[in-house]
Amino acid sequence: MAAVHSIDAFVFTVPDLTEAERFYAAFGLVPRRVGTTLELYTEGHAQRWGVLHELPGARKKLQFLSFACHAADYAAIAARAHADGLVASEPHPLGSTDGLWLRHPEGYAVQVVVGPKNSPDAKAPAAAAVAPPPGRGAAPARSAVKPVRPRRLSHVLLFSGDVDRSAAFFEQALGLRVTDRSGDVIVFMRGIHGSDHHLVALAKSDGPGLHHVSWDVATLDDVGLGMEQMLQAGYLQGWGVGRHVLGSNYFYYVRDPWGSYCEYSFDIDFVPGRYDWPARDHPIEDSFYVWGPVVPPEFTQNHETAAR
Repeated sequence: MAAVHSIDAFVFTVPDLTEAERFYAAFGLVPRRVGTTLELYTEGHAQRWGVLHELPGARKKLQFLSFACHAADYAAIAARAHADGLVASEPHPLGSTDGLWLRHPEGYAVQVVVGPKNSPDAKAPAAAAVAPPPGRGAAPARSAVKPVRPRRLSHVLLFSGDVDRSAAFFEQALGLRVTDRSGDVIVFMRGIHGSDHHLVALAKSDGPGLHHVSWDVATLDDVGLGMEQMLQAGYLQGWGVGRHVLGSNYFYYVRDPWGSYCEYSFDIDFVPGRYDWPARDHPIEDSFYVWGPVVPPEFTQNHETAAR
C-alpha cells in the first residue's frame, strides 16, 4: 500500500512569536525567524520540523500537519484520497500550493508532499558512553554541562474527539498502521517504511488539538539534563522523568507557554519497514507509563477546545 514515510512539518498559531522563540531556544532547538513566521530546526539537521505563525490575542491552535512520501507513492495516495472524497477544496491559507491537501474529519488540514525521508531507517543509537579515568566520577560537573540539543522530531500526539475515526483516516488516507492501542482512549500509529514506534498518536478528548511534539535525544542523561535546562530557564511545569510502556521511551515533558508540551524522548522502540508489528489492545494501566512521578492533573487537558 502506498503510504507516507515521515512527518514533514507541524504548523500552528501562537499569540506571540517572541515568547515562542524564547521557549524553543531554551529547549535546545534552533528557531529561525522567516518573515512573519518562526521555523523550528534541530542542530545540524536541514529539515524544517515546525512552522509557527503569530495570531495576537488568540490561543495556540493546530492548523495543519504536513507528511512526506516517496515520489513513487504519491499518485496512489492522491488517487485513493480522491476516490474516498477526502481532498480539500483548496490549500490551507497558511500553507503552500504544493502536493495534496486533505481534510481530517475533525476539521483540520493535512498536507501530503513528495520529500526526503526524515524518519529513521534503524533504531537511533545512543551516544557512546565514555568511561572516566580512575579517580574521577562519571557524573559531569554542573558547571561544565553543555546544553541539550535534540537530534530530530520523533512524533506528535494529537487530541481527538473520536479516536477510532481519526485513526481510520490516518490509516486509509496516509497508509499509517496501528502499532498499539488501549481501546478508544489512545492509539499509536507508525509508518510502513520504517519509523519509530509511532509517528502519530491519538488521545481521547472532547475535540481535536495538539498535546505534544516529541524530540529524540541521545542519552537518558539528556532527558534529565533537558528537564534541568528548562527548569533553569523558568519553565517549571512538566512531567517526568519517567518511562513509557508503549514505545518504551524515557521521557520528560515540559509545558509550553500555551498549555501543550514538548517532550525529550530517549530510546523509543523502532519498527522496521514492512515488519508486521503485532498490534495489541492493552489494558489502560499499561498504556501510559511504567514509572515516573504523579501525573499533573492538567497534563491531559486540551487547551484548544477550552478556547471555544
